[in-house]
Amino acid sequence: MGKITESIKHLIIINVILFLAPQFFKGIDLQNLLALHFAENPSFGFWQYLTHIFMHGSFSHILFNMYGLWAFGTPLEQIWGRNKFLFFYFSAGIGAGLIYSLVNYYQFETAFEQLIQMGATKSEIMDLMNPSVMYKDENLETVNRLYNTSAVGASGAVYGILVAFGLSFPNAKLALIFLPIPIAAKYFIPVMILGDLFFGMTSYSIGNIAHFAHIGGALIGFIIAWYWKQNQFKRWN
Repeated sequence: MGKITESIKHLIIINVILFLAPQFFKGIDLQNLLALHFAENPSFGFWQYLTHIFMHGSFSHILFNMYGLWAFGTPLEQIWGRNKFLFFYFSAGIGAGLIYSLVNYYQFETAFEQLIQMGATKSEIMDLMNPSVMYKDENLETVNRLYNTSAVGASGAVYGILVAFGLSFPNAKLALIFLPIPIAAKYFIPVMILGDLFFGMTSYSIGNIAHFAHIGGALIGFIIAWYWKQNQFKRWN
């Protein structure tokens, strides 16, 4: 890993500033303004595909993301250079947000159509969109949850970095707190992604985790890193 690189240092500083800013600027709801909302929610803005990457929901959230950015991003910036690394980071983060939104929109429309077929009207359904209410009807609960849930965090971009790290350093051993022996990146990273796919497609997820944002970032990261590796891109200056 070595010494922190300039781009990663600046990214971490910006993330920390925006994490602390809501504590000091009470008159502006930065979390609501910059988080990624559902496309049909009145709070949605296209800029949120970029800005949500810099927002985090808790200290542990930002801690793990910034650690991943530093630990796995540092060697990538060292071999790619600043501009290439930043292009990759933001492409993975924005791509993660887009894929997350598409999956949510598909799930929303599927549940919404079920409610329409049951006899509800669009206006009746929308009148029930209340973030503080848990509905017993599965379709109504899904529509309400997706409509009112926002996403924050650099996790999608970090997952892209993880995949690129695995492609660049497949035999690098990762020492994990919960496992007694180091595991090669080429084994551990695919298992992480498969875990997100499993939890994203089932009801077993623990906590409010945007699994499909992780998968989206990993997918975009894989495409870009694989293409660069195959075409041997030169350093971007």
